[in-house]
Amino acid sequence: MTYKKMKILFIGTVEFSYKALSSLLENEFEVVGLITKKTSKFNADFHDLTPLAKQYGVPVKYRTKDNEEELISFIKEKSPDVIYCFGWSHILSNTILTLPPYGVVGFHPAELPNNRGRHPIIWALFLGVKQTASTFFIMDEGADTGDIISQEIIKIENDDATTLYQKITRKALHQIVTFSEDLQKNKGNISKIVQDKNEGNTWRKRGKSDGKIDFRMTSKAIVNLVRSLTRPYVGAHIEYGTEDVIVWRVENETTIFDNYEPGKVLEADEKNGIVVKTYDGAIRIIEHEFKILPIKGDYL
Repeated sequence: MTYKKMKILFIGTVEFSYKALSSLLENEFEVVGLITKKTSKFNADFHDLTPLAKQYGVPVKYRTKDNEEELISFIKEKSPDVIYCFGWSHILSNTILTLPPYGVVGFHPAELPNNRGRHPIIWALFLGVKQTASTFFIMDEGADTGDIISQEIIKIENDDATTLYQKITRKALHQIVTFSEDLQKNKGNISKIVQDKNEGNTWRKRGKSDGKIDFRMTSKAIVNLVRSLTRPYVGAHIEYGTEDVIVWRVENETTIFDNYEPGKVLEADEKNGIVVKTYDGAIRIIEHEFKILPIKGDYL
């Protein structure tokens, strides 16, 4: 039995958005339009979706600071059955949320109703959370509070931002194909799990100061901070002189240095990295952007 193709309008602007859109197109779902941005200083993992849209002949409309009415007109013109909004850092108006008959499907890489809000991959790694999830839901006017249509648990092991982003992406791409087939087959009528808006927690927006390495922190906290902010994100940083030096990878140093103050450089060379005293031990900085290496005895 064949089903009438569901018309999808896609909204997104990051690396995950690109892979999700690519998967939909490769699986021959009908994408009738794309809303994206030409560039973004806000998203560290920004990805230009335009070449992919052009390859498949998908009409594109760019978001600007004040073109909400243009976007609404574009959506009405394309008359989608459903909107997919994956990797978008802007609030969608209630007008847009109510336009498609099947609703607007959003994505949140966390175990909703827990860990709603901003920067879920970064916070999960920094806080040492043991598992997260890939969650798709019907968007409402709340922040990540809509009815869940697909959720898969993902274990966090020896991951950093790069590997966890990849894990979540692999799982999510499979989910997208599955629930898209269900939506298409059942004309939008699929099972949903209603979130209790009084349950769970919401993570706040991170600022630059949240990425600063303070060697009065424990070694574990510094390792978690660095792994949470490594690529595709902005990197943790050390304030060194008048500059912020990006740190991409560190390791816990097992040698005990009880009688040294936090921040003291204990070793420094190009080959073996930079060993720095922390509150309860030491860490070795493996990958960094120091232009000139600090020397033994310096303080960071």
